Amino acid sequence: MDSVFLEQLITYGTVFIFCAAIFFFYLRKKKKTSKKTLKKVAIAKEEGLYEPVSLHPFIDPNACIGSGACIKACPEQDILGMVSGQAEVINASNCVGHGACFHACPVEAISLRIGTEKRGVDLPHVNENFETNMKGIYIAGELGGMGLIKNSVEQGQQAIDSILKNKKQKVDNAIDVAIVGAGPAGISATLAAKKHGLSSITLEQDSLGGTVFTFPRSKVVMTSPMNLPLHGKAKLYDTSKAELLELWEKVITEHDIEITENTKVENIFPQENGTFKLVTNRNTEYIANNVLLAIGRRGSPRKLGIPGEDTQKVAYRLLEPELISGKKIIVVGGGDSAIESALLLKDENEVILSYRKDKFSRLKPKNKEKIITAEKNNSISIIFNSNLVQIHPESILLQLEDESTKEFKNDLVYIFAGGELPTTFLEKAGIKVTKRFGYTVKKHK
Repeated sequence: MDSVFLEQLITYGTVFIFCAAIFFFYLRKKKKTSKKTLKKVAIAKEEGLYEPVSLHPFIDPNACIGSGACIKACPEQDILGMVSGQAEVINASNCVGHGACFHACPVEAISLRIGTEKRGVDLPHVNENFETNMKGIYIAGELGGMGLIKNSVEQGQQAIDSILKNKKQKVDNAIDVAIVGAGPAGISATLAAKKHGLSSITLEQDSLGGTVFTFPRSKVVMTSPMNLPLHGKAKLYDTSKAELLELWEKVITEHDIEITENTKVENIFPQENGTFKLVTNRNTEYIANNVLLAIGRRGSPRKLGIPGEDTQKVAYRLLEPELISGKKIIVVGGGDSAIESALLLKDENEVILSYRKDKFSRLKPKNKEKIITAEKNNSISIIFNSNLVQIHPESILLQLEDESTKEFKNDLVYIFAGGELPTTFLEKAGIKVTKRFGYTVKKHK
């Protein structure tokens, strides 16, 4: 065996060993990552976070190449992980539907879905132009299945574009478009209507900002650069509710736009001439050629239906918590909104958190950690397996686990029992609503 051949053999052998070592460490790291992710999945299932509650990513295992781009792109915590070299959903309940993973995937292995094979979600029928089965009624934003501020802002503009392209015959003395809801989609649509010279009115059952306005004051809104009509690109990433509302108010004021607040549209009646009559809780009526619904999926706050709930000490959202001090407060609910509100109130007040179940589920990790710490520090009193059954001027009555009742002194009551889906409202207007199971939401790249 000559020396040249021996040297080549040694070189090839060294390269082989080096490559084998790299492959070995790669497989070990892959196995370690899979084990870590599967452990997180098990915890998520135990804590009720594995099943999605709204828009969420669905990963096609036959298309995923394991690039990990989706995991890096996700701005939330532990929504996705890697198992055996492929992406896996972990905490689906914490997904807020950014769609960042969808955009980041290089092989389009991710689709965005709402509902699962077991749990259906009521969705109105909306075509690719945001028009429902009722010609002239459009839906944009969360109500159609696509939430998140940036997505809703885009859809508000696109819906107005569709109204412009639609050659629907106009009727004299009718508004071009009535916009219901002044959240992200509604504000964007209002600005777009103004930009294109359409006559419009925007009706909001609460205040400017819609759902965003009901966030606790310090809550951070996850968003990204977006284009606002009449304003241009707004470079927002992690921004507070106050900053976002300030931007909207600035643009609306600059362009002399009016939002009619505290006015809830209770009925929409199709007219024989193709227009729509909108009737509000203030007994006001509006006639419009087109209607754009941007009201979100929660509709109106769900009430408990108990004695005393209609008093002034009861609220369904927390506003200006920094102005509340020295009060005995009960917060009802076990979701993120209830937890965040209780945490904001605890330092200056005596707070009781009442939750009807025996433990929290589907909480964001940071909220769960903070509320457990607050209980350990005795800054919040948590009463599980309890139900608020009566509200008095200076006290409240709780039903406890053993079905006995206990009275607590009380100044303020905050109820976070979710919202009632506006299904009846939609169906009365003639809009078809269907329960969808694992429905893929179309989203443009």
